[in-house]
Amino acid sequence: MIKQILSKVSRKQSKFSKNQEFSGTQNPNFTSSSSKRSDLASGNSRKLSNSDISAPLNPRFNPNDTNVRNGGHVSVSYESLPSFREVPSSEKQNLFIKKVIMCSVIFDFTDSTKNLKEKEIKRQTLLELVDFVASSNVKFTESVMQEFVKMVSANLFRELTPQPRDCKILESYDLEEEEPSMDPSWPHLQIVYELLLRFIASPEADAKIAKKFIDHYFVLKLLDLFDSEDPREREYLKTILHRVYGKFMVHRPFIRKSINNIFYRFVLETEKHNGIAELLEILGSIVNGFALPLKEEHKLFLSRALIPLHKPKCLAMYHQQLSYCITQFVEKDCKLADMVIRGLLKYWPVTNSSKEIMFLGELEEVLEATQQPQFHRCMVPLFKQIARCLNSLHFQVAERALLFWNNDHIESLIRQNRKVILPIIFPALERNGRYHWNPAVHSLTLNVRKIFFDLDPELFDECLLNFQEEEAKEEKIQSRRESTWKHLEEIAADKASSNEAVLVN
Repeated sequence: MIKQILSKVSRKQSKFSKNQEFSGTQNPNFTSSSSKRSDLASGNSRKLSNSDISAPLNPRFNPNDTNVRNGGHVSVSYESLPSFREVPSSEKQNLFIKKVIMCSVIFDFTDSTKNLKEKEIKRQTLLELVDFVASSNVKFTESVMQEFVKMVSANLFRELTPQPRDCKILESYDLEEEEPSMDPSWPHLQIVYELLLRFIASPEADAKIAKKFIDHYFVLKLLDLFDSEDPREREYLKTILHRVYGKFMVHRPFIRKSINNIFYRFVLETEKHNGIAELLEILGSIVNGFALPLKEEHKLFLSRALIPLHKPKCLAMYHQQLSYCITQFVEKDCKLADMVIRGLLKYWPVTNSSKEIMFLGELEEVLEATQQPQFHRCMVPLFKQIARCLNSLHFQVAERALLFWNNDHIESLIRQNRKVILPIIFPALERNGRYHWNPAVHSLTLNVRKIFFDLDPELFDECLLNFQEEEAKEEKIQSRRESTWKHLEEIAADKASSNEAVLVN
């Protein structure tokens, strides 16, 4: 009798091994008994019972294994598990683990005709997990967190394949009209992102336990995904990383350092990254929460990472978020205004008018938070640059510079330092009033001249006299230069017939 039983068991195991070799993709974690494996391999699928749910997990499960990351070749054994309503409360976390392991299977979304049934089963299972995490009132165990992070890693952490675009092309894009590259697997990715977001935000996920699995490696892989071309994915990543920063205080210095490294690589090497705006948006919130006085680490971050971000040509993609971060620093500590203004002057564009307009807008926001001592230190190089902007042939650049006098705080700073500022910008104002082609710039220039004249007529007349003297000197130099060239032409004409060289002392 015993021999007959053993022979039957041997035949079943042999049959199962052959079926597994044939399918090549059977995940051993979806079944927990030899009879269940036999049913699934033969196509006679059934829902798991409570005893199946309670069965121990395979400790060697690896979501990166080829049986899990199978590219869409899934055997017929991929079947739905019972819902959470069908099992007692004591078994729900075990069922949660089973469903999580089931969702670690990755499908091929490049072919919309493959595994339609399995994809829908996985989607519904992910939605069930989202509901369970959102409504759970029981602390998640360590084993639950471990398997959950494995599943999230298997689904999200993948190699991105961006389109071959360089920064010069990005500069000419219309960011609102250009169609971004969408990930075909987004129907599943979105639910996984939502699940991860709910998990991190859940009070039942103890940060002390979760930090073992949501570790530095996990954070780095999340940051890598910010280079995705899909804006929907970057939006989820932004929210999730911000929640991770808020919940896991132990990771905060590492997150800031890692973002710094992304900025260094972007500015100094590649000038290509899709997620700079989202990372800066997170940093804007982080900077807003910095305690005073600011640490030296934060000041170095401003000078070495944020200010150099003004250099790349594709500044328009993230300038709004960058300007907010810079302004937050100056509002936190007004002593940083001098460093910020000099940093802007260092990277001031020479031939890019649209970028110059952005710089002028940001400069106005910084000056609004600047106090008299810091303004006094940087006003000379600052207004030399503003004078060049006033004379710009691009009317929007000149107009934007002239609008500084509409800001009450900036006008107050200029009034207090007019004896230094007016001699610097007076030639630019005078030339605009005489020669600028744009009527709006001409009108604004006359208004600014009137402000200075009403404020200090003596200084205005002195500057006008100096300008006229300089103009007279330039006319003399120009006249002497023209007469020299005319003399050279006459000598050259006389010597032309004799083929003699002309010697000029």
